[in-house]
Amino acid sequence: MPIYGLIDGNSFYCSCQRAFEPGLKRKPIVVLSNNDGCAIARTREAKALGIKMGDPWHFARKRPEAKPVVWYSSNYALYADMSRRMYEVLQSRVPSVEPYSIDEMFLELTGLPGDLHGLCREIKNAVWKQAKIPTCVGWGPTKTIAKLANGLAKDHTRLEGLCDLTDPYIRAEWYAATSIDEVWGIGKQTTQKLRAMGIETVADFVALDPKTIRNILTVVGARVQAELRGQSCLALSEISATRKSIASTRTFGRLLTEWPEIREAVAHYATRAAEKLRAEQLEAAHLSILMQTNPHNGDPWYAKHVGADIEPTSDTRDLIRHATNLAQAVWSPGYRYFKAGVVLTDLRPAGGQGGLFASRAPELSNAAMAAMDAINSRFGSGVIRPSSTGLSRTWTPRASLLSARYTTRLDEIVRARSW
Repeated sequence: MPIYGLIDGNSFYCSCQRAFEPGLKRKPIVVLSNNDGCAIARTREAKALGIKMGDPWHFARKRPEAKPVVWYSSNYALYADMSRRMYEVLQSRVPSVEPYSIDEMFLELTGLPGDLHGLCREIKNAVWKQAKIPTCVGWGPTKTIAKLANGLAKDHTRLEGLCDLTDPYIRAEWYAATSIDEVWGIGKQTTQKLRAMGIETVADFVALDPKTIRNILTVVGARVQAELRGQSCLALSEISATRKSIASTRTFGRLLTEWPEIREAVAHYATRAAEKLRAEQLEAAHLSILMQTNPHNGDPWYAKHVGADIEPTSDTRDLIRHATNLAQAVWSPGYRYFKAGVVLTDLRPAGGQGGLFASRAPELSNAAMAAMDAINSRFGSGVIRPSSTGLSRTWTPRASLLSARYTTRLDEIVRARSW
């Protein structure tokens, strides 16, 4: 029988902040979205104060009960690196790891010797010791059961962050006590549809006739039911699926009206998209630009999204040229722009047939981009960048509560003091 695990970082963004500031151990912490907009991560202490996911910061911070909350701007460089550290710890202890999101990873546990409960506890402790991220681990004979077990481990403190659903009798007990909306793959509309039929718990869903499930929820719902019954339908992927698109979009730190500033922002977004392309050894053959005003502040509404086929490339310089040319065609004077972005589609493996006839010499292009990526990887993102992305960059999203990038910037690492 296959055994899959799922490990999940608890309040991951907040835990990354706590990892370098031990004084925050029991304090309520909230991490905000881009532009310091709304709450996107909360510790248990913050939840207990009534801070809800999506609460706007400019309202939430004024509530009396929010006075003890420590607020942070999103620090994605830190979070991504901490996720990498967590992945490396796991990779050294299990045969295979499949990242599901920045803070969730599936584990291959099939056939491992010894006590599985003890092994998962050891994995949990190792992630805490080496990456300082508290986690929960759930495991079972399918990925859907592992995901459910992880949720139970998180919701029930008596489980101490570990939940084993490999035994069908134990599964049956939990299924009878667990709401159907806790199942991975069962969304809000599906939950409403099932509850209208009297299906309230996971046990109710599992007991339904498979043909009925297929008729109501199509093959997707039938697969979820099969997984909950212990039939593995979703294998662990050692090679991630090729991306369909790459996007780099942001709201501006302030409303922009002048073309030079918008051009800088678009060049920056193209640069970030190009870095993502090269990280996955891909090239893009289609580029789109989007630009819009703010729909909520009473400004005249303007939104446009245009695209064009391009010569397959991952060269930052080429993508900036295509992006800014398209953006200039989209930009219209007289509007206050709120957001822009670059979207790359028609992705394909780098160095394909099209590269043989590229207008820029592939060898020189690859060497230049490799050198730039290597320097930025060693000394910090953006240390070397095209001048077209700007120097002062006053349009960047607000991040007034940004912590140090402790693990990716030499000038921001933790300093030790001797007494």
